[in-house]
Amino acid sequence: MDMQMALEVLVTTFVARTSGDPLSVVPALRGAVHEIDPTMSVSSARTVEDYAAGQLQELTQYAAVLGLFGVMSVTLAAIGILGVMAHAVGQRANEIALRLALGAQPLNVLGLVLRHGVALIGAGIAVGLIASLMVTPVIRGFLWGVTTSDPLTLAVMVVTLGVVALIACYLPARRALKVTPIEALRSE
Repeated sequence: MDMQMALEVLVTTFVARTSGDPLSVVPALRGAVHEIDPTMSVSSARTVEDYAAGQLQELTQYAAVLGLFGVMSVTLAAIGILGVMAHAVGQRANEIALRLALGAQPLNVLGLVLRHGVALIGAGIAVGLIASLMVTPVIRGFLWGVTTSDPLTLAVMVVTLGVVALIACYLPARRALKVTPIEALRSE
């Protein structure tokens, strides 16, 4: 419990409803409190909105930090997928170059590489969904405004991560199509 909340527990609090600007009635409220008990003073006055914003400020900061960690984790995952696919495509560069030299259409070769990537993405999403559903009892207390098995949230995350992973697979595949058969054979 922080010091601000500890002090608020020990202080008498008055709540007043107004029809106009809430801060314009503060002098009248101070006068009324002074009339009732001259030893009591009104040390601070704030609106309900300010009070609620203060209470939610810490939660907002936590949400911002967790959001930043989420963006960083998706970025790291995309970089990892990009690296793995670049390595896998690099190992198959000779095969891709020979396929192109023998008359394979670039879109067919691109599809071949992307199918391999989609299989890995599908397996990763399946394992991730199962793992997320297994840890939901642990994170249930941290969620607010969304259930642990919210289908819309899960669908948005699956689509977002799938698209990021597909882009990370597409870039090395597209780069491999630019390698000529002669360049691929010279690198051996």
